[in-house]
Amino acid sequence: MVFLLSLLLFLLFVRYVLPALLRAVLGSFVRQQMHKMQQDGHEASPFGSPPGPSPPPAPPGQVRVEYVPPTAPKTQSKVRFEGDEYVDYEEVK
Repeated sequence: MVFLLSLLLFLLFVRYVLPALLRAVLGSFVRQQMHKMQQDGHEASPFGSPPGPSPPPAPPGQVRVEYVPPTAPKTQSKVRFEGDEYVDYEEVK
């Protein structure tokens, strides 16, 4: 009987008290961190600022490109595509 009563109390604690307690603790922690970041002068971005110096903004009406991927060598473009190989499959029902 004592075991069942303690099990019932434990389940009620886990179901109702623990989530409310965790929500309060984590909410307080997040608020503290947000306040701390605002005091340090950081932007309210969860990812922070990008590493290194930021490039100057582009003049109005112009586009600034930060990364251009390397172009493929021209030898690869001359290879003919012969088509795919047939793959036999079984339909699973």
